[in-house]
Amino acid sequence: MRSILRSAVTVCVVVASVACFADKAPVVKTDKGKVQGYISEDGKVRVFKGIPYAAPPVGQLRWKPPRPAEKWHGKLNTTSFGHHCMQASVFSDMIFRDPGPSEDCLNLNVWTPTTDKKAKLPVMVWIYGGGFYAGATSEARQDGENLAHKGVVVVSMNYRLNIFGFLVHPELTAESPHHASGNYGLMDQAAAIEWVRRNIKNFGGDPGNITIFGESAGSFSVSAQMASPLSKALFQKAIGESGAAMSQREPFPPREAREKKDVKELEDVFGTSKLSDLRAMSAADLLKAVESRPGHPAARFWPDIDGYFLTEDVAATYAAGKQAHIPLLAGWNRDEGFIPQKAITMAEYHAWAQKEFGPNNARKFLTAYAATNGTEAIRALRDYAGDRFLVYATWRWIEAQVATGGKPVYRYHFELPSPGDKFHAAGTVFHSDDIEYVFGTLDSRKGMNVRPEDRAVSELMQSYWTNFAKTGDPNGPGLPKWPAYNAATNWQVMHLNAESEARPDKTRARYEFLNEVWSKPTQ
Repeated sequence: MRSILRSAVTVCVVVASVACFADKAPVVKTDKGKVQGYISEDGKVRVFKGIPYAAPPVGQLRWKPPRPAEKWHGKLNTTSFGHHCMQASVFSDMIFRDPGPSEDCLNLNVWTPTTDKKAKLPVMVWIYGGGFYAGATSEARQDGENLAHKGVVVVSMNYRLNIFGFLVHPELTAESPHHASGNYGLMDQAAAIEWVRRNIKNFGGDPGNITIFGESAGSFSVSAQMASPLSKALFQKAIGESGAAMSQREPFPPREAREKKDVKELEDVFGTSKLSDLRAMSAADLLKAVESRPGHPAARFWPDIDGYFLTEDVAATYAAGKQAHIPLLAGWNRDEGFIPQKAITMAEYHAWAQKEFGPNNARKFLTAYAATNGTEAIRALRDYAGDRFLVYATWRWIEAQVATGGKPVYRYHFELPSPGDKFHAAGTVFHSDDIEYVFGTLDSRKGMNVRPEDRAVSELMQSYWTNFAKTGDPNGPGLPKWPAYNAATNWQVMHLNAESEARPDKTRARYEFLNEVWSKPTQ
């Protein structure tokens, strides 16, 4: 049965330069057996890694909803990360610290303060990004140790990706008692949250005070978990960083459309779409063949409206007020999109708008994305690229939660330009730039010359995020006041920069314009 039994005996190990003594090997009882972790070097955090939260989704369990993990005897050694889920190497800045890819990857990690094992601390459950086709919990930038210093329990889980997590197939639909297929990765996330509810009390956490938070595809997932009738009651607060399942341009497609698309993809790749043939293939062969296809891998396997986990378009769920009625903190970074750094004239800018939107809408675009010179035009195009990518969908999510969610909503804009690193140019506030600031892991970024202002903003964001997890309100002593985002406050946005402050939103016209244009079927 895999690595579940990799340590059914107590093993004395050295982890992260911590000598292995009895008091350095904390043991916690879960509903499947005891787990033995380690104490952080500073003695302030208990760490447990690679805990199985569901059965390995292999063999006949490939493309099935997650099943309960088996029980084990003795103490399970949880001092190192478990395998990450099957994926190709897509993003150069994703550097994993685990044994490598495997279908047997449904494991999670817990970082919890050592102060009081019965403290009932707030719990923050992280969902990583990566476009639903890459990502893992073992990245150093997502390590929960520093965030746990703020008096919260941090949990992160691996979930199935790409073809393994999101294949939609008529045979899968037929064998499902719910007549549904797809969304196995989202169901993995929900299963991990359910594990937290059952077990986190023994780690010092409060199962009645859970905040889910995520970035990019992880933020898409947060918005979807809030919309799902299966998961929306599992947590009490939500944080979304750069993404939401609310795009009018590219909403999650219905199951029926995806069945046709995925079957054709399988026929083109393998010459067969028979489910028994696909389950007989090795995971490596499946992934290699699918990833060899031309085009971007994210376009292949994505969440769908399966009729079970998601019963309707996510935006419709929010519009009807059927989502989780919980506090939400959400926002995005300044430079989410990318355009070439080249000069542009105003004539070229106006011509581009005409071509992109047509004469009538071009005039509206040029009003919403106003520019008076070439430099401002480049900035406007960069803003539009980010809005088109995922900012507009995030804005729409925030607006919907304000309208029908019944609880406070807080919006932010992350603006501190990066000093640059091995993978990113200096001066931008790029997609995913916020992760190290939220987790307090700036020193994990390769080649980054960390400045005092980076430390200060990271400390501020950690305080805001954990305050929100504790109470549903990010505010606290010594922090710049962060008003709720609504019409009564004139749509206040917290601008996170070297000098952070809340100000009324000045970009609303952009998103109202996009709302109008993209809501038209002909667009």
